[in-house]
Amino acid sequence: MTERNRTPWVVGVSGASGTPYAAAVLRGLLAAGESVDLVVSRASRLTLLDETGIAFRDAHWREDLAQWLARGADGKPGTFEGLAAGADVRYWGAGDLAAGPSSGSYPVKGMLVVPASTACVAGVALGLSKDLLQRVASVTLKERRRLVVAVRETPLNGQTLKHLVALDEAGAVVLPASPAFYAGATHIQDLVDFVAGRVLDAAGVPHRLYRRWEGELGGSRSTRGANGGD
Repeated sequence: MTERNRTPWVVGVSGASGTPYAAAVLRGLLAAGESVDLVVSRASRLTLLDETGIAFRDAHWREDLAQWLARGADGKPGTFEGLAAGADVRYWGAGDLAAGPSSGSYPVKGMLVVPASTACVAGVALGLSKDLLQRVASVTLKERRRLVVAVRETPLNGQTLKHLVALDEAGAVVLPASPAFYAGATHIQDLVDFVAGRVLDAAGVPHRLYRRWEGELGGSRSTRGANGGD
């Protein structure tokens, strides 16, 4: 794909707990042949280190991303392929406010913030643009592009609820990181993939991350039985 024809999805990773959600969304986008521009906030690096043991470094971001994407939601390394050699991923530092996606003239399909902390939600709702992640989200809204905000917090206080309503009114898709159980989850990865799949659904990106509801009660139980309950 030439630079002129490249139109990526921006994936913003904030400091909320839930880095496996971000990894699953990134894997889903790349599996669908999508280009990705990645923004990892400073706070999210601490969360990533705590949840996976991976130190995400600017100078070695591709190697660190490959290690992150290969890790399962249970923390087991080597669960997935990782980052294919031809994967179209571009990384922008969170402090780089002159980065390509900071401008509305930079072509992108939209932005997925996964996970979104309440601080990130507040910053975007108020238009603070304190770092590149918030700036790109604000640009996405002003350009009327798709913005999906996978908020990961509980319980939610009144101020955060007001911020989420403001984002909804501005055109964003507010998508709580809330796994469902009708898909027949038998492993933590299934729950993570359900949320990631719903994020990709909101973006209109095809995937096969979870079993969709087909109107059959007990369908997930029969699926588990057919698979031996694994």
